Amino acid sequence: EDEVGIDIEESWGGNPKQTMVTLAVTNVMPVPVMRRLTDYFGSKNINILRTHLDILSGPPTETERLAAEAADPAAAGQNAVNAANYDKMLQTNQVAMFRILVEPQDKNVDMDDINRRLKHDLPTVSKWMDDRAITLISKYGLSARKAELIVALCDVSHAILAPKDPYEFARSNIENVATDSSRIDFTMEIADLFVKRFDPSVEHAERDDATFQKRADEIRRRVLESGELATAQSVLCTLLDVVQGTYRTNLFMANRFGLSLRLDPKICVQHLLDDYRNEVPYGVFFVHGRRFAGFHVRFRDISRGGLRIVTPRNKEMHAVESARQLQECYDLSFAQQLKNKDIAEGGSKAVCLVETEGFSGESRDHVIRKSLKAMVNSILDVITPNEKDPKLMVDHMKGAEEFIYFGPDEQVTPDHINWIVARAAQRGYPMPSAFMSSKPDAGINHKVYGVTSEGVAVFLDEALRATGVDTTKPFTIKITGGPDGDVAGNMLKILHREYGTNARVVGLADGSACVEDPDGLDWDEMLRLFHGALPLSEMNEATLGPNGKRHMADTPAGINMRNTMHNRVKADAFVPAGGRPATINDANWSKYLLPDGTPSSPLIVEGANLFLTPLARQELSKAGCVIVKDSSANKCGVICSSMEIIASMLLSKEEFLELKPVLVEDVLKVLRKHAESEAQLMFREYKANPAAPLTPVSQQISYAINRSTDSFAALLETLSQDEVRRLTPVIRKNLPKSLMDKAWDRFEERVPPAYIRFQLACILASQLVYSEGVSYATSISDEMLGKWLLRYLERSVDADTLARKIGGGDQLSTEERDLVAQILRRGGARTMIDHHIKE
Repeated sequence: EDEVGIDIEESWGGNPKQTMVTLAVTNVMPVPVMRRLTDYFGSKNINILRTHLDILSGPPTETERLAAEAADPAAAGQNAVNAANYDKMLQTNQVAMFRILVEPQDKNVDMDDINRRLKHDLPTVSKWMDDRAITLISKYGLSARKAELIVALCDVSHAILAPKDPYEFARSNIENVATDSSRIDFTMEIADLFVKRFDPSVEHAERDDATFQKRADEIRRRVLESGELATAQSVLCTLLDVVQGTYRTNLFMANRFGLSLRLDPKICVQHLLDDYRNEVPYGVFFVHGRRFAGFHVRFRDISRGGLRIVTPRNKEMHAVESARQLQECYDLSFAQQLKNKDIAEGGSKAVCLVETEGFSGESRDHVIRKSLKAMVNSILDVITPNEKDPKLMVDHMKGAEEFIYFGPDEQVTPDHINWIVARAAQRGYPMPSAFMSSKPDAGINHKVYGVTSEGVAVFLDEALRATGVDTTKPFTIKITGGPDGDVAGNMLKILHREYGTNARVVGLADGSACVEDPDGLDWDEMLRLFHGALPLSEMNEATLGPNGKRHMADTPAGINMRNTMHNRVKADAFVPAGGRPATINDANWSKYLLPDGTPSSPLIVEGANLFLTPLARQELSKAGCVIVKDSSANKCGVICSSMEIIASMLLSKEEFLELKPVLVEDVLKVLRKHAESEAQLMFREYKANPAAPLTPVSQQISYAINRSTDSFAALLETLSQDEVRRLTPVIRKNLPKSLMDKAWDRFEERVPPAYIRFQLACILASQLVYSEGVSYATSISDEMLGKWLLRYLERSVDADTLARKIGGGDQLSTEERDLVAQILRRGGARTMIDHHIKE
């Protein structure tokens, strides 16, 4: 569907100096492609003698193939399109067939070398290569491979350096420094070092670590002694850092969609670390391509997190987003690491930044879709073994397997999800259905079932009661994110379900508008918009009360009203359920305060990730605001994704679909239980010290659980398979009942051992912290923690046995009665206070 086909016919017409090139390029506009090819041939001093173009119907898209399979169940599961179902597909794909007859201007050149280069370069140049690389080829006559590499190294260096100074290290400035004629020799030498390090066709000396390090040190020494300005030295040395920090690349693979680098996380994030960002990730991927750049950051070998697409509306906003892309990706994945404490996977995040200026409608969607495909496929290049030709990649990770688990985030659609899963299967990725969660059919769609919002609602309810709001009477709330949004829309549904008209939404904002009414918005109208997936611009203004107002975000004044609603409108609680990261930030947090210095809402429950910066949370907490942090409040979305992926490992697609109705209900029960356990612990801590900020409590809970998980997982690795098997019934008890009833007998066979270890470890760790509290868990030394957790599991089994006997009215032995009495005397009073028993 997306690859470029190429055929090279040498000695065309019997002339040894002429070559006929045939290219089959899907879903492109022919004129821009021809312009790119013309520029390329010109830069290589190759004349075009004749060109022929045909536009043909192409193969069906993955979405069309799935639609045809749905219409014809007999075709389900077939990867190939057969004659029976092909005619049922719409075939929106088009293929541009170019036939170009070329010959070099210099008749003495080696035609074998030219033809070999054309075969490698043209598939990338015609469709996937960034325009800046094309310019570099023309300017210096570089090979396509080296030009693309230089632009990619510049983009990574920009992401690393820009947080220090976004103006000095703007992307254009870094390119100017690196590609200026006075420095291009340094840049070429750095790129050459990379090529020799990873070229699979020739075993250069630079493959050896010691030789590579020696040459890198020599280049760095000459850069620092060159007399260049500090900015130029910083740029060139960072280019070299990136080369030294690369472990894998797809640079030498044919038919790639982008250029991917598996990077040493230290060189990427060292400059970001501070008191809050205090952990180095496990791994970082960078992908460079035409009109996009992408990062994927993860904090454990097995990690899960969303893939989001960011599309700034103009060049100025793109510059802002580009300068903070790596930092945003780190922050999101770090928040995800804190959030993922209840599941086997650590935290990760992927951010794909796409340049869409000048595109609108279908053409804009095409650019987004193409960028997403290029990013995902390029990551698959470096994590999926190529059985046909294992020599396509020089691996400096010594064959280590890497598994990536994505979930949907901003602007990722069901069509994208289907393509990603299908592509993973096509590329031979192990368990491709686990590669992406929230699949529209054999998955649990977050928006359809409101899984994230169910958890946010639990934290909101606990927080309202803890801060003295009586939800049996009318209370007020404001929300960012529209009725058509995932978290915000489902929050509206749940608020009405749980509280009816007692919940009064006094402010609501989305991308199109904001609406405000101190008497509360009309519930019938809000639910109509939600069920119709409609934005606030489609609201019937007649439903507003006499004091209500809608501000359309189509004028500067309207945009300002929309952007400030969360600050201006007074309410008992604020749920940010949409909006860009750092909307409330270090510079503007004070605008959330009223003239008397109190918060416009004394309670914030963060349904959206990173809506507030750490400093903003700290300052608003000092002003009396109770804040439930994102890593707690919206954690249920990723827990649901983890449940879905475990189900994907255990069930066939047909089994999943058959079980889905009851499975979804069981998953929702698990989600509410996880949210309730943490919310109750959090507000036990709050009631013990109401003057202390709540945000650190959320982080302390995450740190305590993650520390305990890692310690117990390490201990489990030392146990025999039989010893681990005796503990795994704990997993069955804590996963969705219907899934375990259906597939427990295949759990050990189908779930990877590392996954089982972490699943067991995180269940025990979270039970320990939620039951006993943060201070108790953190008081145990690192050396003793794993063994202590094993004892805790054994005593938990004993306690459950006693509780079942007492609850069932069974006769206790004298020894058991004495044990119950000891437990009650030593810990009963605190348990009754902590868990509100007999209150």
